[in-house]
Amino acid sequence: MFLIGLTGGIAAGKTTVAAHWVSLGGIEIDADKLAREVVEPGTRGLEQIKQVFGSSVLNADGSLDRQKLGELVFNNPEMRLALEGIVHPLVRQRASELLAELSEDSMVIYTVPLLVEANVSLPFDVIVSVEAPEADRVKRLASSRGMSTDQAMARIRSQASAIERAAAADYILNSNQPLTSLLADASALWNKFQIMSQAK
Repeated sequence: MFLIGLTGGIAAGKTTVAAHWVSLGGIEIDADKLAREVVEPGTRGLEQIKQVFGSSVLNADGSLDRQKLGELVFNNPEMRLALEGIVHPLVRQRASELLAELSEDSMVIYTVPLLVEANVSLPFDVIVSVEAPEADRVKRLASSRGMSTDQAMARIRSQASAIERAAAADYILNSNQPLTSLLADASALWNKFQIMSQAK
């Protein structure tokens, strides 16, 4: 198995790169999807969140009110750390279970925005960070998610810096360029990873 850790700040272009690599034969495991899965109704994760944050962060049907929880944690580092202390270990466990189910010849993309923050310790062969200027990311968050500049900046500031991600990464993809150029760069990197995989 060849395991690629794919990270990058919010609205940097990770989803685009991951989708492209899947189209080239990769298998994606998305940490954000796992983070939602481990706090679904009836899970240990949701019960722990309820114990720490109270039932006010739940919807009437017992599911997690993500918007309310987000408002609580994104401007409160202590609360954010408490939430991450619940969710990150559960996501790691679930990711390990999924990886164990895959065949040995798989090319796997583990898309994980908080790779640095969560200190993700999976057996990555390479780590790739997708990067874009902060101003571009703010614009993307405004257009795609309807965030204000303050909301966008709060999300960006809650994550590791580009320098911290670069320090953890083996390769950096620049998404501050036309989409065709980004995909061409991603394709070249994928071809390199396939060669590396065959040499393992």
